[in-house]
Amino acid sequence: MMAAHTPAAASSEPAAAPSEPAAATAADAAGHGTSALAGPPAPGASSVPTAEERLPVDPGLGFEKWMGFLSSFVAPLTLVTALLFYFGYVSTREFFRYFGVDVDIIGLSSQEFVMRSPGALFIPVMVLTLLAAAAILGHRVLRRRLLAQKRPAQRRVIGLLAWTGIGFILAGLVLAFLVPFLPGWTYGQLLTPLFLAIGAGLAAYASATVRALDRSSGGRGVVVLLVLVMIAGTFWSTATIAQWWGLGQARSLAADLTTLPAVVLDTPERLYPGNDAITFQQLEDEASVEDPAAAPQTFAYRYFGLRLLAQGGGRLYLVPDAWSPDASTLVVPYDDVRVRFRFVPDADPPVP
Repeated sequence: MMAAHTPAAASSEPAAAPSEPAAATAADAAGHGTSALAGPPAPGASSVPTAEERLPVDPGLGFEKWMGFLSSFVAPLTLVTALLFYFGYVSTREFFRYFGVDVDIIGLSSQEFVMRSPGALFIPVMVLTLLAAAAILGHRVLRRRLLAQKRPAQRRVIGLLAWTGIGFILAGLVLAFLVPFLPGWTYGQLLTPLFLAIGAGLAAYASATVRALDRSSGGRGVVVLLVLVMIAGTFWSTATIAQWWGLGQARSLAADLTTLPAVVLDTPERLYPGNDAITFQQLEDEASVEDPAAAPQTFAYRYFGLRLLAQGGGRLYLVPDAWSPDASTLVVPYDDVRVRFRFVPDADPPVP
């Protein structure tokens, strides 16, 4: 009896104290997983990632990275100055072209072109700033929706963006070929670069999003090229707006040239301005009346009804008091004429 009782007592001790892995396994089998959730997973255990873990942290796709890339382009002061000079030149050239003057012969300095650029850039800068803010907000909304969707739904959204961008690019290319045959349609000059810029931006965003979702290093060159097309289209459209600004300023000035300084011009020879608004009188040779032996005076004609449009390169650029389709700009050198200016006060002075 004692021999049979002793093995039974000895075998009961290991049964009362099972090992920890065995206890955890038994608890999981019974439907209790608290020990596995609270502590680290057991060695060799496989964990399946959830749908959110499979997604990248930012499916926007390097959107912030590309925004930083674009901002690094416009940061240098030299580049900003060059852009101001270019758009100022484009606007000023269109302004003087309306009056029949080539801006290159006036001899304006680089600083003068830069000073003329802000007016032409106010509207493009405001629009681009608002569009950038809208793009950032739209990116955040799209990121949240992509995180909440499965991969097929994500592919459909990205495909819609990509095909929309391709459609804009194709429309821009078609307009680029049609605009030269439609000279009366001025809006085509602006819609062409806008379509190219919008389409390239959408396609670049979609391509970068695919790269981030697949965690692939391929396709970077495509994104870079599309971003360059977007920058070129933005530059092109801004230059077009600068041209329109210069033309609008010229037309506004031509409607009321009395805001320019009045000019009285004395010349040794008679001019033929071809405008009825410009009158002249012949100056008497006072020296010959008093002393017949004296040399005749240099200036024989005096012209009225002129306004100073610009001066530079030793020349005066004069326009009539009232601009008309048959009007022209007189270009006279300083050395050959005698000039007197009359600055007219404000037509609406402040009331004391």
